[in-house]
Amino acid sequence: MILFENARLWDGFAEASLPGMSVLVEGEVIREVSDRPIASAATRVDLKGRTLMPGLIDAHVHVVASLANIAANAMLPDAVVAFRAGRLMHEMLMRGFTTVRDLGGATLGLRMAWEEGLITGSRLSICGKALSQTGGHCDFRGRADTRDFGFFAARLGSLGRLVDGVDEVRRAAREEIKGGADYIKLMANGGVASPSDPIAFFGFSESELRAAVEEAEMAQTYVAAHLYTDAAIARAVRCGVRSLEHCNLITEATAREAAAAGAIACPTLVTYQALKEEGASLGLGPESVAKIDDVRLAGLESLERMHKAGLMMAFGTDLLGPMHRRQSEEFLIRREVLPAAEILRSATSHAAKLLCQEGRLGVVAPGALADLIVVDGDPLADLAVLTEQGAHLPAIMQGGRFVKNQLA
Repeated sequence: MILFENARLWDGFAEASLPGMSVLVEGEVIREVSDRPIASAATRVDLKGRTLMPGLIDAHVHVVASLANIAANAMLPDAVVAFRAGRLMHEMLMRGFTTVRDLGGATLGLRMAWEEGLITGSRLSICGKALSQTGGHCDFRGRADTRDFGFFAARLGSLGRLVDGVDEVRRAAREEIKGGADYIKLMANGGVASPSDPIAFFGFSESELRAAVEEAEMAQTYVAAHLYTDAAIARAVRCGVRSLEHCNLITEATAREAAAAGAIACPTLVTYQALKEEGASLGLGPESVAKIDDVRLAGLESLERMHKAGLMMAFGTDLLGPMHRRQSEEFLIRREVLPAAEILRSATSHAAKLLCQEGRLGVVAPGALADLIVVDGDPLADLAVLTEQGAHLPAIMQGGRFVKNQLA
């Protein structure tokens, strides 16, 4: 047992942190939280007023994407992809992200490796391979490439698979769920990194979207969709999609409809800034570079619209290759238009709700998993203390076990 004392506690929900708090960890869970001393034979850790808060959650990552060029990434040997994914997961954990949701590529095998202790990294929520139509956001073959996509889909470094028609969507969704997927991911709009789909393109017909939603609902889970344009977001909400990824071009009216439907948005602004500054030098094709500003320039306005409309937002980054090092910069981008407490909720309790892990992740409360970070400073006053690759995090606990402890 571990007893944290003299903590400035932020619980994942509040507008402010509370000084002088104690938190008792027993096994992998939080047993007690109190504003009074806790009587226990546990090992005592005096935080001396440091902030104690839930482990962070990045709800949009691609841990298999060690290259910015996704087509080239798919051609890497599976073993190289797996080892690089393990390194990326470890680096994310050292930034304080105790859980991440992978939006295409990570497999049951990677999660098993983490569960067996072969990888020390962020806990994984996975969709398996993302589903895309031919010519959509997971089709990286280029216009003149007529090879069958099945060769690429079978590779660990491929983020997705291609499916066309309601029956193929149903089969693919069922196969991913059978293979351990926690939810289903659809590419329901054009994208930046893919070569042949302008941003405004719809991905999938409404009947295909509804088929995926029905399959997810039968498996007691949900659909996440890659979306940029307002029209694509609105039709996805009509079809029952729950997790709205990116949403750069959303209007306030559609955001209100999404909120009323119980959807959650997951903006990923840092990736567009990183792609703008580094994409071309890291191998992103010219047809992709040309599309970046179509979504990048609208990012902050979309945050304001969604916040005003009352649409819950989770924290996501969607970074690729060496740009993963910029993961925590998302906090600094969002602070230009959003309150610090709301941004922190997006990376804790709101993200936990999106992952269907309310009360288990993203909160400091009895019964929750003991995923905790200790911060030198107060993130509510200065979000920058969550940047610099975890330099201001002297301790990180995951499932009741210290994975970093420099408190002594």
